[in-house]
Amino acid sequence: MASPPAPYIIRDATPADVAPMLAIYAPFVAGTTISFEYEVPTLADFAGRVQKVQRSLPWLVAESNGQVIGYAYASAHRERAAYQWSADSSVYVQAAHHGAGVARQLYAQLFARLTQLGYVNVYAGITQPNPRSEGFHRACGFEPVGTYRQVGYKFGQWHDVQWLAKQLRPAPAEPVPPRAYRPA
Repeated sequence: MASPPAPYIIRDATPADVAPMLAIYAPFVAGTTISFEYEVPTLADFAGRVQKVQRSLPWLVAESNGQVIGYAYASAHRERAAYQWSADSSVYVQAAHHGAGVARQLYAQLFARLTQLGYVNVYAGITQPNPRSEGFHRACGFEPVGTYRQVGYKFGQWHDVQWLAKQLRPAPAEPVPPRAYRPA
């Protein structure tokens, strides 16, 4: 007997996914300090972000019944050449799908792709307090590496951001630059 189909699939983001991804992201901008943006980006601005990331790094979506329910992407950790083996990660999931393993699967596939490209480390910044996100990231193998105190100001107060790190693979003695990602 065949097993039931997975409740969602993970795939590369396409231009058709921009509007549903922005709909997922907008509440995090408008009502939380999870994002430090003050204004929800326009559809064109958000599309530009996706295109920019996909020139070299993965931007993935989780889809269920033809609907985008979450997304994750990597971005350059810093601009200097010595940082090129490290990336930052972000994941956002519709509230109705929190706790269903969507974010964990998005991260698992994102990290597998980063490892294949030659990345060594991945980082995540979490506005404090956010015990749910901190617990999630620790469960995904991240470890705290430091806190930027009062680094962001939103909703009339200053916020700390805790940074966490995950080693994707052992650091090679003679690394070659990571390859650019090409969406399928």
